[in-house]
Amino acid sequence: MPKINGNEIRPGYILEHNDGLWVAVKTSHVKPGKGGAFAQVEMKNLRNGSKLNERFRAADKVEKVRLEQKEQQFLYETDGMLAFMDMETYEQIELSADILGERRPFLQDGMTIKIEFFEEEALSASLPQKVVCKIVETEPAVKGQTAAKSFKPAVLDNGIRVMVPPFVNQGEDIVVDTETMEYSERA
Repeated sequence: MPKINGNEIRPGYILEHNDGLWVAVKTSHVKPGKGGAFAQVEMKNLRNGSKLNERFRAADKVEKVRLEQKEQQFLYETDGMLAFMDMETYEQIELSADILGERRPFLQDGMTIKIEFFEEEALSASLPQKVVCKIVETEPAVKGQTAAKSFKPAVLDNGIRVMVPPFVNQGEDIVVDTETMEYSERA
């Protein structure tokens, strides 16, 4: 793994520090009136989610880690574990459902997601940015309410509640942004 100077750390870099893997969330370069300049780095642990603020001087060396991204197809879920298959080697792995966090309900059968690996350890998983869901419950549109930009609550087939425009009705398919968990467009 390449070593970089402390002043070269940028947001998004993954570093090996204090026997852990950390992602740099925020960096700011500080030049105090007295003493040498340093980079103030806010980091988040990729394994347990804890946060850390650390100062790195230009002379400090840190190891920059590259994660390997693999496309995996979702197969099934059993006892809080999700089974995925590598699209190239057809090997199957099981990961905890917690790896997706609050976006877990958007995972659908056969969906292809990106999983980031460090050596053989899966550290994170990301869903496609847009997913098609069906509305199972919403209020009917009120006549004359479409003049102003208004939204009404809706429940999707995966149990998630989103706000949708008044012209969208029960039983329709919509596209939901998985990052913001908001209505994007009609499917």
